[in-house]
Amino acid sequence: MTADDEVREHPGTTTSGRCDPRFARVREVFDRHFADGSELGAAFAVYLDGAAVVDLWGGVADRRTGRAWEHHTPALAYSCTKAVTATAALLLAERGLLDVTAPVADVWPEFGRRGKERITVEHLFTHQAGLPTVEDPVPVEEFEDHAAIADRLARQEPIWEPGTAHGYHALTYGFLLGEVVRRVSGKSVGEIVATEIAGPLGLELWLGAPDDVAARAARLSAGDRVRPGGAGGPGASGPAGDSGAGDSGAGASGVGASGVGASGVGASGVGEPPAPAETDAGAPASPSVAELPGRGPGDPIYEMARASLDKDSLMNRALGNPAVHRLPGGANHPVILRAGWPAMGVVTTARGLAGFYRELVAGRILRPETLRDAVRRRVHGPDRVLFVDSSFGLGYMRPALTFLTPPRGAGTAFGHTGMGGFLGLGDVEHGLAMGYTMNKMANAVSGSMRAYHLAEAVYDALGQAAR
Repeated sequence: MTADDEVREHPGTTTSGRCDPRFARVREVFDRHFADGSELGAAFAVYLDGAAVVDLWGGVADRRTGRAWEHHTPALAYSCTKAVTATAALLLAERGLLDVTAPVADVWPEFGRRGKERITVEHLFTHQAGLPTVEDPVPVEEFEDHAAIADRLARQEPIWEPGTAHGYHALTYGFLLGEVVRRVSGKSVGEIVATEIAGPLGLELWLGAPDDVAARAARLSAGDRVRPGGAGGPGASGPAGDSGAGDSGAGASGVGASGVGASGVGASGVGEPPAPAETDAGAPASPSVAELPGRGPGDPIYEMARASLDKDSLMNRALGNPAVHRLPGGANHPVILRAGWPAMGVVTTARGLAGFYRELVAGRILRPETLRDAVRRRVHGPDRVLFVDSSFGLGYMRPALTFLTPPRGAGTAFGHTGMGGFLGLGDVEHGLAMGYTMNKMANAVSGSMRAYHLAEAVYDALGQAAR
């Protein structure tokens, strides 16, 4: 980048950083999100062919104290973690330690019972195992005991015939694949990330945050209430569960303007029960499904919205156990930040997340042929948990309503979103790597329109440069 660091003032906050002049539009979009109140604190980083072209940050990391979001402020990036966990497992596959096509029971014998005998490792990667929930409530004292939670899953029966459908394993994905990793390597996913990925590559990315990192992490807060039927109202395409409310350029709301997880089981992303507005709010308020004009029974968006209002729905059970809202501060609690849950526990900066994809795209973590096979779409279509279409390779999301991608990247992008708005994206064909972190959680199971508009500006800049 040729531009010097630039600080810009906005009402009540500032943004800092630099952009390559070709990506000036990205800075405009980033700043607009602060100017219109869409953001509290956030950061966005982009690499093109290995070179940093965007590195922006700004706003407030903790609304309670006014602590500023700085260059090295990390955040809990929720399900962006799943791509990191998949990568750790694929490293073992490259070394011949893990056969993706083999039954899980080959390396985890206790798992091979009660209808799970034929579940393969690939089924875990692709959310086809039929184990999206932990049946019994996980006690708080087990939150850091991954093996104990995995043992609970080993004693369960699948909800559907494994391999016949896919449904988002929001939390169980990590405990299942993480146990396989532990069985074949003797290490946790977090240990592999630290010693073989983030550590050697100098990435600001932790799966199991040290105390000093947890202490400076951004504090996640609930976003605005959904505004049904208005700008950003229900019915248009957008990330799953994102209301679009408050996002600049709103008008594409996303799936389920009801605010997925508003039943209070921790699915809002913050994981906190309702609290006064001046503190960290929990699940944002949700309109009735009757407020979804043009939607009715059988429509995926309607069904997703209806499920979000039912605390006993499969979706809320998948998102809500282990129940982070049982801890003071929910996902902000030190137990969650240090637990390193392999489905949602990565603590990272935008630069760290973008740097992870930079290294993937460059072939410095996985061999190019391994990555090419891993991002090949294995499943696509209606998601048994989320109702809307989702698409997966081996752990990596592919473009779908749950991983909304600008048209220029629709056939080439891979990565993973994180509840509330986080985004990690790689694109080998375009030489792109992006990371977006924030702390004003959208009503979204995955991604947000803020992330989409930033990615859109990046791809648009590439299109302009190609002309």
